[in-house]
Amino acid sequence: MGLPEERSGTGNGSGIGSGSGERRRTWSPPPEFSRTAHVPSMARYRELHRRSVLEPREFWGDIAKEFYWKTPCSGPFLQYNFDVTKGKIFIEWMKGATTNICYNVLDRNVNEKKLGDRVAFYWEGNEPGEATQITYRELLTQVCRCANALRKQGIRKGDRVSIYMPMILELVVAMLACARLGALHSIVFAGFSADSLCERILDSSCSLVITADAFCRGEKLVNLKELVDEALHKCQEKGFPVKSCIVVKHLGRAELGMGDSPSRSPPLKRACQDLQIPWNEGVDLWWHEILGDAGEECEPEWCDAEDPLFILYTSGSTGKPKGVVHTVGGYMLYTATTFKYVFDFREDDVFWCTADIGWITGHSCVTYGPLANGATSVLFEGIPTYPDVSRLWNTVDKYKVTTVYIAPTIIRLLMKFGDEPVTKCSRASLRLLGTVGEPINPEAWLWYYRVVGAQRCPVVDTFWQTETGGQMLTPLPGATPTKPGSATLPFFGVVPAILNESGEELEGEAEGYLVFKQPWPAITRTMYGNHERFEATYFRKFPGYYVTGDGHLLSTVEVESALGEHKAIAEAAVVSHPHPIKGECLYCFVTLREGHSFTPTLVEELKKQVREKISPIATPDYIQNAPNLPKTRSGKIMRWVLRKIAQNDHDLGDTSSVADQSVISNLFSHRCQTVL
Repeated sequence: MGLPEERSGTGNGSGIGSGSGERRRTWSPPPEFSRTAHVPSMARYRELHRRSVLEPREFWGDIAKEFYWKTPCSGPFLQYNFDVTKGKIFIEWMKGATTNICYNVLDRNVNEKKLGDRVAFYWEGNEPGEATQITYRELLTQVCRCANALRKQGIRKGDRVSIYMPMILELVVAMLACARLGALHSIVFAGFSADSLCERILDSSCSLVITADAFCRGEKLVNLKELVDEALHKCQEKGFPVKSCIVVKHLGRAELGMGDSPSRSPPLKRACQDLQIPWNEGVDLWWHEILGDAGEECEPEWCDAEDPLFILYTSGSTGKPKGVVHTVGGYMLYTATTFKYVFDFREDDVFWCTADIGWITGHSCVTYGPLANGATSVLFEGIPTYPDVSRLWNTVDKYKVTTVYIAPTIIRLLMKFGDEPVTKCSRASLRLLGTVGEPINPEAWLWYYRVVGAQRCPVVDTFWQTETGGQMLTPLPGATPTKPGSATLPFFGVVPAILNESGEELEGEAEGYLVFKQPWPAITRTMYGNHERFEATYFRKFPGYYVTGDGHLLSTVEVESALGEHKAIAEAAVVSHPHPIKGECLYCFVTLREGHSFTPTLVEELKKQVREKISPIATPDYIQNAPNLPKTRSGKIMRWVLRKIAQNDHDLGDTSSVADQSVISNLFSHRCQTVL
């Protein structure tokens, strides 16, 4: 996980140039791919990029014409201020124009583009035998029914709805129903803890929660409703009672006559049969009951282009999650455009982004981007290693997937099992590969290109953030020469720069702070309820620039806070550390209170505390006893020194600002040698 103060290079940080041979080689797009590509050459890319930067009204205005606007834009197409010294930071695209994103991704496709019978999603469950599909027309009907049911529960434009669900079709239905009503959805990844859910409900004052009874993830059964009840109880204790909780009967579908999964292992089947779902009369409502008598038509709420669409929480340097706000019009244009060009979308494509919708990648590349283009996608509930490590590639063959978009973590995980689990599957349908979420190391890139793509599929390695809404640095597969580990060039409307500590722009190959010089349509507009923090986080360090900072949804500060709540811990500091599978993991330094000892039992308690307070995905890999931490004389922890210690890198440079030099040598001598 990147740190807020971490510096980044001009690519996406994979260290290209440190090796030799193929790791430094550049791959040109296959001629047969370029011939039919939306952007077939670098000359065409440069022409479009120049126009998008110098003539944004004309460039994005032409794209806007492809969508339905109840009221067209009659005022300024773009107004903004990136300079805190000149007043309040603001960004406005097409303010005054009115539209509805749900109408554009569903009604427009069904009624105007005549795509009603096209499959919108193939749903692939946790078990290979669990599968279904939904067409655009069917999806529109379900969304309208859900929107009508939400209206009956009192949800109106501007209300906030928390969605805490597994990767099932009802999740897509729920978020689009909120968008249809002009209500803001706040989707919380179903792997987060009850504490994390409670915190996000409270921050955005969500009046309603939508969840499911339970779900399986591999061999693990998760009682989701139990976690929701715990979160709602905490909300109640803090003086904020949530009015309603709508529950999808997902694992209980057999009771509804919708079948059960015969392919579950006996232990998992028994666990599902023994599952007890808590129920709170007066608060809880079954999804199938409230949608059962809801109408199948629902007039959309027409929203200003600058009205908020959703809140998605990402963590920051203060430890309190940031409610990133995206707006209707700009987000719609940008996600539609990035999907079309980054993945060179074709009408007969079957697209598969494996990200959970709880992340921005899922919002933009599972739901809004594909649907805005009328695409057919795979919605996957399972994990890539269950029931075996060929699961992804068998699924590619099953649905004839043409484009796969996955995280380097998954690629590195599957690499260790060798080529055979991949090559025993056909994968003949694949035409494009993509990576997202973190830097990809050259070795993983080459394996992905050679083994998965059989050296015939371009690889688009993309850099973006929750706050950006869509890809910022990315190859265009028919035009851009690619290099293992490099995110290559800016997307349309994106003007990047590298700054040094003094705010001076650096030219050529350089290390520094990655910033952007002007807005693109999907840039976040604010943090929910805290515009001052928004300005301080992204614009105050370098006036006139958007500073990328930390784009991850999990920050080290959250982990430090969770560790610090243990009675044995006086202080904690957490840094990122290279990991052969994950790419990066958490290395924690803990200082004990008097009377406590550093023992294996304590280590397990600390790991358990982080899992419960945040999520299993935040579980530390390394925990080191640190009687003292390296600090400046003013008391600031020097995390860059800790990163060096974690990696056993003794090339520290100038450490004169460390108050007690003996602390460094002591930590080096007691660093963790293996994952605990």
